[in-house]
Amino acid sequence: MDFEGRKRVIIENVKPQIDHGRFPIKRVIGEKVVVQADVFADGHDEVTPVLLYRKANEKVWQETPMYALGNDRWEGTFTVREIGVWYYTIEGWVDHFTTWQKELKKKYDAGQEINVDILTGVAYIQKSAETAIKDDAKRLRVFANTIKEEKNVEEALSLAFGTELTSLMKAWPDKNLSTIYEKELRVVVDRKKAIFSAWYEMFPRSCNSEEGRSGTLKDCELLIPEIAKMGFDILYLPPIHPIGTTNRKGKNNSPVSQKEDPGSPWAIGSHKGGHTSIHPSLGTEADFRSLIKKAMKYNIDIAMDLAFQCSPDHPYIKKHKDWFKIRPDGSIQHAENPPKKYEDVVPINFETANWKNLWHELKNVVFCWAECGVRIFRVDNPHTKPFVFWEWLIDEAKKKYPEIIFLSEAFTRPKVMYRLAKIGFTQSYTYFTWRNTKRELMQYISELTQGELKEYFRPNFWPNTPDILPEQLQYGGRPAFIIRFILASTLSSNYGIYGPAFELCVSEAVTGREEYFNSEKYEIKQWDWDMPGNLKDIITRINQIRRENAALQDTWNIRFYKVDNECLLFYGKATEDLSNIILIVINLDPHHVQSGWVSVPVKTLGIDENQSYLVHDLLSDEKYVWQGEKNYVELHPDVTPAHIFRIRKRLRKETDFDYYM
Repeated sequence: MDFEGRKRVIIENVKPQIDHGRFPIKRVIGEKVVVQADVFADGHDEVTPVLLYRKANEKVWQETPMYALGNDRWEGTFTVREIGVWYYTIEGWVDHFTTWQKELKKKYDAGQEINVDILTGVAYIQKSAETAIKDDAKRLRVFANTIKEEKNVEEALSLAFGTELTSLMKAWPDKNLSTIYEKELRVVVDRKKAIFSAWYEMFPRSCNSEEGRSGTLKDCELLIPEIAKMGFDILYLPPIHPIGTTNRKGKNNSPVSQKEDPGSPWAIGSHKGGHTSIHPSLGTEADFRSLIKKAMKYNIDIAMDLAFQCSPDHPYIKKHKDWFKIRPDGSIQHAENPPKKYEDVVPINFETANWKNLWHELKNVVFCWAECGVRIFRVDNPHTKPFVFWEWLIDEAKKKYPEIIFLSEAFTRPKVMYRLAKIGFTQSYTYFTWRNTKRELMQYISELTQGELKEYFRPNFWPNTPDILPEQLQYGGRPAFIIRFILASTLSSNYGIYGPAFELCVSEAVTGREEYFNSEKYEIKQWDWDMPGNLKDIITRINQIRRENAALQDTWNIRFYKVDNECLLFYGKATEDLSNIILIVINLDPHHVQSGWVSVPVKTLGIDENQSYLVHDLLSDEKYVWQGEKNYVELHPDVTPAHIFRIRKRLRKETDFDYYM
């Protein structure tokens, strides 16, 4: 036999691990990794497992204890402190010394002879002394000799069960026959923005307020302070590349364009360049670098759109015709999703025999913009490209730029969305856009946050996009926009809006469709950012609340609570130590006043049932003193459709009647 047959410890059912360890779990800097496993051995001997972890570039494992949960289930925790790939596994061994202590006590309590048994323990101590170093080795030898020579059994037992000896034996165990779990499981650790971010999508060509002139990257740069003031930390730009003219779409996606129509930015490529070029009307590479530099001063990342598709005029068409599907009549297959046709877009054929050169060219596109300073990419329709390609590309990108973030824009089948997250996408668009009722929201959020999905799928909630104007925003008026914004920004720690259409409450849609009428995808807009009724103030306030309350900077800590009205949603988030507790109650009905009794989980929050506590509405700045579980709320959609309560458990009354913790 080529294995050590004396190893007796079994390690199985290790969690978390995704698809038997095929894919990594995800964390951000400072997050904990909580690992559980079944660890046991034959017979009645005690076992000791430890959790091992290390960074990918380290050879030596660090270890941390695991604690018994009962029924042979154990748990250990470590914290990731740096960006990159980490590994973890479990080691376990039969703990002969602990077993000896347990059995020795039983024999002594039963009045049995234990002199020989004491000598057995001395042998264990001597063996540990051989592996211990310096003072610890010396102390262990002293213990071994003292116990061996001690004539008084009670004194010997006192030493054998003493805290110091037990601690030393835990520090220097006999691991010669330890079992190490057969897999080294991975953790991909990202920067904080992977789990806590506020995205703002904006078309640079519409940044200019002058009629008849395209906006530029310089115009976009002038808006950075305004975007930062609203509290956004990622500015996402739709494609900024040259746009093709062949089959160019006109206003409202018309198949016939006029001379003045700018075309869709997603129809990438012309004689002026392709995916590594900037549309001449927007500016130069120097302008783009200046935009990135200005954004960085405000802690804003510029996110680029990564749309691997081409217009019929893209330089790739002439240079690499074999990268595209050729129809029987010799024409190149344009994109379509019957009955929809996208004649201005040509999809790439990833089944080309020349796939290796294709892959490396697309990698060069990412690296081109990364070298300009881009560290976030929103990827357009990744589900229409091979999974194996994305896994390779993201891995290659992270090797050189470990802080890079990829957002998957894939409104498709759940298993496809989840696979994209498994293979490396940092964040993912979701179905939140179409979840409106209390039941729908609770079921969907629970699915995302309470099961295995939370280990690798980071949701990013968008109430609107340039492609999607949901029915609730079409018919719910200004209150609906506020409701959907509060839901997106508090249910998920990552969210985004397409603006300024969102904060200006633009709601005119194509008849019978969830699409914007006079969509900005096909024309240049001149927006009045300060139009009456805009939502800039409430957006600014909520983003401030998110920054000031750590409980809202996580998605996995959400819990839903009871409220006796189906039009009211009641949920909360809290930090692990309960130092920051946020409770949110929101009216899902944009048309009517709704009221009800909420059930505050006082016991869970560490509040005595007879204790008063402060409820501070961070939106209105009003303060209430509540007591017990049942409390009444009434929400007017035209005034304030939600409460965002900060809970303060201890009250102290001052002369100005202000209450605080």
